Formats: sequence, C-alpha cells, structure tokens
Amino acid sequence: MSIRIGILGYGNLGRGVECAVKHNPDMETVAVFTRRDPESLNILTPGAACVSVNDIAEWRDKIDVLVICGGSATDLPIQTPEYVKLFNVVDSFDTHARIPEHFANVDRAAKESGKIGFISVGWDPGMFSLNRMYTQAILTNGSDYTFWGRGVSQGHSDAIRRIDGVKNAKQYTIPVEVALDSVRRGENPALTTREKHTRECFVVLEDGADASRIEEEIKNMPNYFADYDTTVHFITEEELMRDHGGIPHGGFVIRSGKTGWNDEHSHIIEYSLKLDSNPEFTASVIVAYARAAYRMANEGQSGCKTVFDVPPAYLSYMSGDELRAKLL
Repeated sequence: MSIRIGILGYGNLGRGVECAVKHNPDMETVAVFTRRDPESLNILTPGAACVSVNDIAEWRDKIDVLVICGGSATDLPIQTPEYVKLFNVVDSFDTHARIPEHFANVDRAAKESGKIGFISVGWDPGMFSLNRMYTQAILTNGSDYTFWGRGVSQGHSDAIRRIDGVKNAKQYTIPVEVALDSVRRGENPALTTREKHTRECFVVLEDGADASRIEEEIKNMPNYFADYDTTVHFITEEELMRDHGGIPHGGFVIRSGKTGWNDEHSHIIEYSLKLDSNPEFTASVIVAYARAAYRMANEGQSGCKTVFDVPPAYLSYMSGDELRAKLL
C-alpha cells in the first residue's frame, strides 16, 4: 500500500513535493490543498484532488502525511500546530532562532492528537544540521562552520515579499570568500555572522511604494537581515524575471579538528551541496522524512520530531536487508 501524501500549498515547494513523490515508489500524491480557487490549479498528478483548504478536515482519514509548504515568517508557526491536530505533518520551518519555540508549540499539539509532527526539514535546517552533529560527534576537539550560497533563500525572499509595498523579490545569500578560504586552510578563525555572509536583495515595488522605508525595513528585519551587510536593489518585474528567474542554492558545512594525545594531527571534514533548484531539493528531503513520519506513527509514536530523531533507515524505501547488501 502506498503512503498517501497531501500537499498544503502549491507554490515552488508544493510543486517540488509533487515531483519528488513521483520518484518514490512507495508513495502517491492524493490531494493538493490551496487557499486559492481549487479550479485554478493545474497540478501534475493524474487523479489527485485539488481541494480548498477550508475542506481539509474532511481528508483526515484519507491522508497518511500532510506536507505543509507555507512560509516560515507567518504561515508555519500557525499552520503546523493547527494541522498536526488532524494529520501527521512535515514542514520546512527555517527561522533558526525560533526553532525551539516552534518545536514546543508543535510538540504540545502533536502529543494531544497522537500524531507525528516533523519540523525544520530540508537542507538547512535539515541535512546540514545532521552533518554538523555528525562532525562534532566525531571531531570533538575542533570548530565548525556553515556557509550558504551563493543562492536564493526561499525563506528570506518570502519575508521580503510580506513587506507592505513589495510586489516581488529575490534574496541571495553570499559567502565571504576570505572567510571561507581561511576555514578551508584550517586556520579556525573566530567569525561573526556578518563576517561569514552578505545578503543581496532584488526588489520590485508596488506602484507608489516608499523605497526608503522598505529598504530600512529589510535591513533591520530581525532573524533575517539585521545581522548582515545587506544590499537592496530596486528593479522592474521584467528585470527580475529575466535575470533572477531561477532558484539555485547550496553551501558548505566544514569541521576543522585535532586528534592525538597532543593534538598533533589535523583533520577537515567538508560537506557541500550545489543545487540547481532549491525548492525541488528541499522537497526531496521532505518526502524522505514523510516516509519516516509514516513509519514512526505506525509504531505508535507521537509528538514533534526533527532530523536528529530519525534512524537513517527510516528515510529509505529499501528494506534493512537491501540497505545492508547495497549501501553498507
């Protein structure tokens, strides 16, 4: 029997989830839920339903896992605790500073409903989080560094688009090359947030919008831009579509450490990603964790979970025998 997936929200991430489900032999997309007119959606999966979010409760027994594809700024803090009352859910909440708060809210609701709620699933937080944990556990005497980009941050772009007067926007996160090179040389520099990355924003304004106000609001936005050197460019919609139509991203997790009785040996672990489509890769990670949510729920588990809480085998459609024979 296939794992029945529901998708809440049909933007870039929702479409990415639909594509990822297609490539997983033990899953099927059964419904897409939207705040828009369901008749206006042209989804890709034959036979899947397009449903108003107002009717989502009627699908309580028809979906095994609901993937929530809203934005971290305003959607997920409300949606994930609400919908985990009805479904096992997975989200991609990526406001790092607010993860403990979001976890507590989802955990409370999930335990009351007996459901599983996975939060902050993607590549960072998500895959990079796991690599930070693994490398720290292995090289206990050392320093770790995370660099993102150059690439488009979906969460930061969404946060800009929520500002009054902004019609559209893309935000690029850019590593500071001097800092990255120093880390790779094993120099273990002490870097501030501002010294590791810059942020570059390309913004299309609504007619009559106050550019100065919007630029200040972007640069002073807590948890997103306030701690970085941020450049804001105001451009036309045509320029945005022509020059910034893609959604690439990537980054590096690096751990530099010492071993030996007198720290005589140096080691560097580096994990990197280069992504042609940020949302499609994020969606692929989410779908693997939807499988884990399904399996953990069938075991009777409940509550909020993160990537740290999952046995790796729960992510794969292969059996234990297959994993040991092919991958171990």
